[in-house]
Amino acid sequence: MAHLCINPEGIDAPNNYTHVIVARGSRMVFIAGQYPEDRNGHLVGPGDMAKQAAQAFANLGVALSAAGAQPQDVTRLGIYVAQFKSEYLPLIDPGRRAVFGDHHPTDVLVGVETLAFPEYLIEVEAIAVIPD
Repeated sequence: MAHLCINPEGIDAPNNYTHVIVARGSRMVFIAGQYPEDRNGHLVGPGDMAKQAAQAFANLGVALSAAGAQPQDVTRLGIYVAQFKSEYLPLIDPGRRAVFGDHHPTDVLVGVETLAFPEYLIEVEAIAVIPD
């Protein structure tokens, strides 16, 4: 599904997300926040943002597939980072790119005090629009 991705003139063009996406499709898929857990519910990468981000994004990819969606169908990401530090940004990006490649959905990254479990450093949610 080809969505129209727009970075309007007059707003700084980001390199890892898009300011505006016009979604084409008829079904919306809402993916709950994905934690850095393996398929058995065990934390991956305790204390390691890069490993936790890679696992959370990989779980997001699995959830999208289960709904019949692809990463390119995602129109919005929500990224929640516990005790956010700017040094985390380059650690998060490889996990994101492993799932999304050159697709840059709109997103928001929010620093939070903690997530549902204090050892979790990141949670990722998504909205996708797919055809019937």
